[in-house]
Amino acid sequence: MAPSYSSAAHVLIGSCSLKWVVLMLVLLCVAARAGAQGAAVLQGRVLDASDAALPGATVSVHAATGFSISARAGPDGRYYIPALPATTYTMRADAPGFRTEIIEQLIVDVGRTVVRDFRLAVGSQSETIVVQAEVPLVDRATATVGHVVTAQTVQQIPLNGRHFTDLGLLVPASVAPSQTGFGSRPTRGIGAVGINTAGNREEAVAFVINGVTTNNLTFGLLIYEPPVGSIQEFRVDNSAFSPEYGHVSGAIVNIVTRSGTDQFHGEAFEYVRDDELDARNFFEFTTPDPHSFTKHQFGGSLGGPIARRRTFFFAAVERFTQRQSVDMNSLVLSDEQRAAATDPVIRRLIPLIPRASFFDADGTPRFVGSAPAVVDSNRWTVDFQHNAGRNDRVHAFYGAQRLEAIEPGSQANSIPGFGHTRHPSHNILTINEGHMVGASLLNEARFGRNRLNGGTHPAAPLNPANYGIANGVSRPIGLPQIVVAGDLNFGGPAIYPQGRDDTLYVFADTMSHSRGRHTMKLGGEYRHFINENVAEGTGLFNFPSVETFLAGTANAFNITLGERRSLIDQRAMSLFFQDHVTLNDRLSLELGVRYEWHVTPTEREDRFVVFDADRQSLRRIGVDLEKVYQQNNTNVEPRVGVAWVLSADGRTVVRAAYAHAADQPSTTVVRDTAGNPPFAAPLTAAGSIPLASAIETTRLAGLAPMTVDPAFENASLRMWNANLQRQVAREMAVTLGYLGSRGTDLRISRNINQPVGGVRPFAAVSAASPIRPGAPLGNITQVESSGFSSYNAGFVSVAKRMSHGLQFDASYTWSRSLDTNSLNSSGFAVQNGYDIAGEYGLSDFDARHRFVLSVIYGLPFTGHALTRGWQVAAIVQSQSGNPVNIVTSNSGLNGVPNTVRPNVTGPIRIIGSDERWFDPSVFVAVERFGNLGRNVVIGPAFHNSDLSLIKGARPGGRIGLQIRVDVFNLFNVPNFGPPGNIVGSPTFGKITRTRLPTGESGSSRQIQVAAKVSF
Repeated sequence: MAPSYSSAAHVLIGSCSLKWVVLMLVLLCVAARAGAQGAAVLQGRVLDASDAALPGATVSVHAATGFSISARAGPDGRYYIPALPATTYTMRADAPGFRTEIIEQLIVDVGRTVVRDFRLAVGSQSETIVVQAEVPLVDRATATVGHVVTAQTVQQIPLNGRHFTDLGLLVPASVAPSQTGFGSRPTRGIGAVGINTAGNREEAVAFVINGVTTNNLTFGLLIYEPPVGSIQEFRVDNSAFSPEYGHVSGAIVNIVTRSGTDQFHGEAFEYVRDDELDARNFFEFTTPDPHSFTKHQFGGSLGGPIARRRTFFFAAVERFTQRQSVDMNSLVLSDEQRAAATDPVIRRLIPLIPRASFFDADGTPRFVGSAPAVVDSNRWTVDFQHNAGRNDRVHAFYGAQRLEAIEPGSQANSIPGFGHTRHPSHNILTINEGHMVGASLLNEARFGRNRLNGGTHPAAPLNPANYGIANGVSRPIGLPQIVVAGDLNFGGPAIYPQGRDDTLYVFADTMSHSRGRHTMKLGGEYRHFINENVAEGTGLFNFPSVETFLAGTANAFNITLGERRSLIDQRAMSLFFQDHVTLNDRLSLELGVRYEWHVTPTEREDRFVVFDADRQSLRRIGVDLEKVYQQNNTNVEPRVGVAWVLSADGRTVVRAAYAHAADQPSTTVVRDTAGNPPFAAPLTAAGSIPLASAIETTRLAGLAPMTVDPAFENASLRMWNANLQRQVAREMAVTLGYLGSRGTDLRISRNINQPVGGVRPFAAVSAASPIRPGAPLGNITQVESSGFSSYNAGFVSVAKRMSHGLQFDASYTWSRSLDTNSLNSSGFAVQNGYDIAGEYGLSDFDARHRFVLSVIYGLPFTGHALTRGWQVAAIVQSQSGNPVNIVTSNSGLNGVPNTVRPNVTGPIRIIGSDERWFDPSVFVAVERFGNLGRNVVIGPAFHNSDLSLIKGARPGGRIGLQIRVDVFNLFNVPNFGPPGNIVGSPTFGKITRTRLPTGESGSSRQIQVAAKVSF
């Protein structure tokens, strides 16, 4: 099935009613402050030698791009320059009767508020004094907890796959992706599109490119990852961020793209990896050599002037090709079991299952081998910057990516021959226009558009009917997904084929104004997300054991019959105000508030159908009901902070902040309600379900509608922090900090028709229902906002800016994250839908201890061309283990297998071997909800070191040559994945794979060689 899309998905204004146009115009007209989101601020005082203010002094900055801006000092000598793009500047201060002071090579980082005071000497203005560009490492004027990843780090640090999101793991309080992550776990060829930081769900992190929000609101993740070569630097704010940021509650990742200058600069590069240089994965024990692996990343960039001092461009392109034999380690059937099968359906399926190539210590037959994976990707970007006079500048950025991939391990598939193929395309456009009005007022208008389009299909488009499987599908779109004993997994994947066409439009306008000790901010944003979906799916069978599989009798089955289509509009608008008050030279306050209206989504053809529990009816939105859930229009979010300079030298600062933020719900909250009758038939059954008659058995069990709580609220987070920052040396600072948060109204899904005493609360649809009256009912999955979380962390970080060839960042974080569920898109996995509080436990991504170090060092060798120009760079990560949730295969209590926890009868003992991670004997499956809590067992730790050895040379003129060798997982540490978590299964307590697959971080040692030519 190829996805098709309505042209309506590309219409913005035509889909907006008059009231939305009016609201947008009002928003743009009333906005008054902010400077570019993600841009920097430069402020300070101009004084004479006796520390008296010099009112009227002029402070100006000039960049190599031709951009310049100036400000006049007020009566108390204070100046304020907003919305500075992150780059290097020449800065000067002038006052009549005083010598001019010039600072060369002043580096301004993204999102920072830099305080730089001047003390001018008496003399003629024609006399100049050039001083060193020393930018304080401590943040004296802002309470936000943020971490800047510099341009040098982005370009030089070893990056496995060259994905910039991996650098987000260098930030204090960030953690390596958990085993249950969705976007935080890297996807082959794309990398991670989300991160867990400061106890936040991965969907609660906003990615902002050049001041424009770029999250895809289907899942709330990054829609387009710019190539590393196009990124200037980025900043992560992960607690109590400014009110100019919103629509997420967790963290802000601010990305600034590279621009051209008055000189032409460019580079060409190639990165190569091959299995000949690699170590074997720990679990590839049936062969002495690693499985085949080749990867090529090549491309280049070029930037320069179009019109000198006025118009500039920068373009980057990257091609990525990867061919890999992916590790497979799966439970399979022994020859005796294959021969013993009598069920005719199973006998037809057995040839699809490979024969055992290994028997573990318990005699369990396993297939240990590989399956081919293919990735081809093309990415390119172009950046334009135009200075339209002294008061106006325009910046535009466009990026695109096309991907073709075959993924054999999709949806936990464990044997060759299955998985999925996909072909998404991504693109993003950002346009910024800044206009100075006088000396202290700046307006910036921003527009953004990003899009994702593509489909995902089963790699094996087989017809279930040819195998005698009666799952309601009789076309070659794929077998149902079949899971045996929580380990053998083949067919499907169950949720494919499907396709999406997502488009997000962003309009924003902000202004800034400084008066005396006040810097006031007021601004707003309007977002319109269009999400078009088409899906079918083949269903999923669960077999609790090999014996039940051989008998052809599952204990659970679910499927949605029919093609589901939806075209969803989701809008949001926001306003914010902030006043930064400088009380004196040592004390400043940030007082702000943000308002957000997350408008209830609509479906253009009224295809949302929900289950009305009060009427016990299926009701259609737009026909029987007005809204799919209530409006979330009461989000008033205070943000306050204080920064206090303790020492007279300005090197010690105490900061504290509090903020309240809300998440804009993703469209997956409502998307699946378009798969209810009359448009499709969601079915589920538990008990004894033969493959040969599954659809008849399941229809008798009843409909399984998806619904949304009409009182659904957007998730919100209250967060606070306090930290002490001290600049201990000219180029080094130490920070001691605390982070805390409490999440409420978090999205969670539960079965509201879970049996009570063996009887379902809703046996059938009411006879008065306008849709399917009298139809029997099975599980009813409701998306609601009854989840909650808490997080506490202490951290210490040491940062050294580049000097004497050395730069490093190091941090240690102790943290504890608890929640009721850790992922918005996880469906319902609670064991008891009537006891959400019983799910409260360690977050899936909780890691008690984490240490991370990144370092760049230029070796002090001189003399011969072969000995000079050497550099080493490294990333070291060490993290304690993530939790593992122990469950049973029981499907009778809540209608879903592998969600009910067992009883624990004694102390939980960690053994620490891949053959037996913990003692399984203390876990006992019972015919009730067990006494074991969620996420009690702790899995393996994560330790990884990556190293780069770089040789640079200049063979002549402006030409530079760089050759580098990157070694990933330098010490070849086998970072284990989670142990089997289903009580009684053959792999219970055993580990059969590494944390991430071969080729990704911490799997096995891999070596990459690269060459780069620049000018």
